[in-house]
Amino acid sequence: QFELVESGGGLVKAGESMTLSCSGSGPGVTLAHSAITWFRQAPGKEREGLLCISRSGYITTFTDAVKGRFTISRGDSGNTIYLQMNNLKPEDTAVYYCTIRMMAACPKNEFDVDYWGRGILVTVSS
Repeated sequence: QFELVESGGGLVKAGESMTLSCSGSGPGVTLAHSAITWFRQAPGKEREGLLCISRSGYITTFTDAVKGRFTISRGDSGNTIYLQMNNLKPEDTAVYYCTIRMMAACPKNEFDVDYWGRGILVTVSS
């Protein structure tokens, strides 16, 4: 069975940086051929889409909250996706999810993805 796995979370101080990684294991799905989106859900808040990278490498930003601070990229093989988070703020504290849509284009919303990772906690202290 295919699984998405996030890694790299933990505790950082405000102003610091962190990189999350997303990779897949199991048959049937290739991240390099798909659109990958990062979501997050902060305590007591609704889940929000952050950034998506399409199959071709086109990047979509879903929220102004991360513009200029977060970037999304693929590793050389295309099968690992990174979320680089700079100048982190306490309000970035959330569980971060990697998702895959087995299409070329990015999803319109969270219901338009095929697989979710389990999520990884990022905590930013003030």
